[in-house]
Amino acid sequence: MISQDQNQFIFFANNEGLLEYNGSNWQLYPSPNETIIRSVKVIGDKIYTGSYMEFGFWNRNSNGLLSYTSLSKPIENRILKEEQFWNILNYDQWVIFQSLNRIYIYDTKIGSFKILAPSNEIIKSFRTPHSIYFQISNQGLFEIDSGKSKLVSNEPILKRNRIVNLFAQGDDLLVLTQNQGFYKLLGGNLVKFNTEADSKIMQSSVYSCELLSEGNIAIGTVSNGIIILNEEGKIKHQISQANGLSNNTVLSLFEDKESNLWVGLDNGINCINLKSPIQSYIDDSGVLGTVYCSELYKGKLYIGTNQGLFYKNYQSNESFHFINGTKGQVWSLYLYDDTLFCGHDKGTFIINNDKALNIFSSTGTWNFRAVPNHKDLILQGNYYGISVLEKKNNQWQFRNKIKGFDYSSKYFEINANDAIYVSHEYKGVFRLLFDKDLFAINAFTTYKYPGKGKNSCLIKFNNAIYYSYKEGVFKLNNKTKQFNKDKLLSSVFENDLFTSGKMIVDNSNKLWLFSKNHINYYAANKLNNKLSKSSIPIPVSLTNSMLGYENITQLSNSIYFFGTTDGYYLLNINNLYNDDYQVSISKIVTNVLDETVHIDDVLKLGVFKHDENNITISYTVPEYNKYINTEYQYILEGFQDKWTDWHTESSANFKNLSPGDYVFKLRAKYANSDIKNTEIYSFTILRPWYKTNLAIAFYILLFFILNHFVIKKYNTYHKRQKEKLIEENNLLLEFKELENEKQMMYIKNEQLSQDVNVINRELAASTMSLNSKNELLAFIKEDLKKTSESESRSIKSVISTINKNISKDDSWNVFQEAFDHTDKDFLKKLKEAHPSLTPNDLRLCAYLRLNLSSKEIAPLLNISVRSVEIKRYRLRKKIDLSHQQGLVEYILAV
Repeated sequence: MISQDQNQFIFFANNEGLLEYNGSNWQLYPSPNETIIRSVKVIGDKIYTGSYMEFGFWNRNSNGLLSYTSLSKPIENRILKEEQFWNILNYDQWVIFQSLNRIYIYDTKIGSFKILAPSNEIIKSFRTPHSIYFQISNQGLFEIDSGKSKLVSNEPILKRNRIVNLFAQGDDLLVLTQNQGFYKLLGGNLVKFNTEADSKIMQSSVYSCELLSEGNIAIGTVSNGIIILNEEGKIKHQISQANGLSNNTVLSLFEDKESNLWVGLDNGINCINLKSPIQSYIDDSGVLGTVYCSELYKGKLYIGTNQGLFYKNYQSNESFHFINGTKGQVWSLYLYDDTLFCGHDKGTFIINNDKALNIFSSTGTWNFRAVPNHKDLILQGNYYGISVLEKKNNQWQFRNKIKGFDYSSKYFEINANDAIYVSHEYKGVFRLLFDKDLFAINAFTTYKYPGKGKNSCLIKFNNAIYYSYKEGVFKLNNKTKQFNKDKLLSSVFENDLFTSGKMIVDNSNKLWLFSKNHINYYAANKLNNKLSKSSIPIPVSLTNSMLGYENITQLSNSIYFFGTTDGYYLLNINNLYNDDYQVSISKIVTNVLDETVHIDDVLKLGVFKHDENNITISYTVPEYNKYINTEYQYILEGFQDKWTDWHTESSANFKNLSPGDYVFKLRAKYANSDIKNTEIYSFTILRPWYKTNLAIAFYILLFFILNHFVIKKYNTYHKRQKEKLIEENNLLLEFKELENEKQMMYIKNEQLSQDVNVINRELAASTMSLNSKNELLAFIKEDLKKTSESESRSIKSVISTINKNISKDDSWNVFQEAFDHTDKDFLKKLKEAHPSLTPNDLRLCAYLRLNLSSKEIAPLLNISVRSVEIKRYRLRKKIDLSHQQGLVEYILAV
């Protein structure tokens, strides 16, 4: 079974559970008891389902997902073993759950159950606007009346044949049986209702049926797909695997609020857009092939393909007929002067009904253009240059090839009587100057700008020539003869959307262009004559057109023919709008990086943790058209400052969002119209605990505490450093004072040393003077002794006085006392160091201390200089000086 809720989401009873489709995404909800869900019915805001020994309903939670509530558990002791619930109906306040054995009537107001248990098997139950019916095997059709079963008809047909569905028609019922077709139950009488599908119904068992909103009836068969009948019973459509259905076994049918027909197949689900602005015709047989061109001519629709030229009566359901003689590539169809020309790989044909007359066969023909001011002339672009067709005696015939230009002329235009402009994919754009009779090209130039390009095109629109390729659309300036880029038309190819430069001008003077995701057309605004753009969101991937060979033909004011590689489709541009759609946010998913996702509330303000900053927002517009895609545009305020480009993706993913407040705004458009509502979702990503206001206040307090502590520590450190500096300066001053004192002491010592030297010199001088005195006295004494013995007593007295004054001991004692005064303890130290020294040795050391020479010492010791040398040698021995050490140096060092 299939059903739809008030949001236009579609629900399917599925082998694995309840399957939901919102137009963008599928969601499977496993069945509550892991069994196959057999039935589903949306009633109000609840989705009721029935399965094996279980039935209940699903509610949508605030996070957008469904949760299940069982209604059968309170009465599970009353449910039969192996009972499955195959159908669900509603009537006023009651919900009816039907199994093959019973009908359970649930009163939603008081929550009570009433059970109907017929004696035979219940085949199926049905609802009309005013009644609930059910069929009992071999008993007929019954109605629930006042909570009890009431027989409606026990006609043999209804007893022996399975009823697939029934519909109310006034006071009567239209009943469809599985193999016998339709019957009308008129006041208790059963009357056969014949339709065009009776033979097909009898050949293939009918399994499902749905009354459509326009009064048509869709019939699902076991082996022939779907048959759609109008109210008179005539076949309107037959849809099978041969023309697009996934398979031919149709188990269920459901028409949604947009008149789309949903088909539950033996394996899979199909959706048929019965009211789509697009009708597609797919040629799976390959007979038609790739469609390159089409033309409506004298009530017949002609299409040119890679297989040849075909035709059929317009708006008929008949197949296309091949026109003999046209086998091969048909490149173009051109209607001029009530004549249909065909550009073919074999040349040029004139088409009349189902006949093709070849009027040119020298080379292939691409296209045709009328010659201004020459009604009886037509130019045709050929594989090798351009040639002229001329009308003579009311017959068109080949006149001449224009000499001087032999390049392929797939796209060309005539600019009044000025020149012919030709585009070539591999050589660029040419400007050809021709003679007035169109026999020869006088000169031609190749444009360096714009350049050449694959799938390029050249066309005349509004009396101006346009050239398009991957770099944009360029318009010819008739005065300068140069091409300038047209910004409005070039916008079609922005953002790498170029697929083909093909341009087409239709009968109502619309310019059509194609891009990766859209079919675009431009038309002059009626108020200011400026071009306005309309875009149909049909992507290349769906149109299946041959790039560079797209083709459009206007069949009426609003219906257009589009050729594809496997058939064609018709587009009604007047039906490209719907004001009933609304865009909605279907799911909010957040997750911590590399962890499982969490589905969040879509109805409330989102509040997420700082690490739940990876957010995916899914959204949808519940539309189910195959060819036209909904386009979305969003902005996340707080993250970006402008709306995104239009896109078809149905979700937005944001990673690693910073903490803060965000507002997600979403809008959409379908076909040519904007969907009115704008969906808004606000959420906040919390700051981590270490960035909260309390944490920041704590950080500020901690900062001041630390600052105070640091300042205190700094002051203490500064004070200590200052004290240390003062102490170091004091020590430095002390060191300076000590150094100064040392210097003073050194100076004093130097002075003392100098004084000692002076005293020593004076002492030596005194000693020398004393010695001289003694020598003089001795000399006088000797002279007096030489005096005769008769010398007087006075002379003897003088000699005696002299002896007293030249006493050696007295002079040594005076010297020793003076020496000890100047060089304190020298003799004592020397005696202690060398105990073996005699007084004479000490005397010699004292003289040497005074730095006296041997010559100066000899008189003092009253010996010869030689004797002094001998004494010095002996003194060295006693002191035990080495050969290298001087005696005087040693004595001075003591």
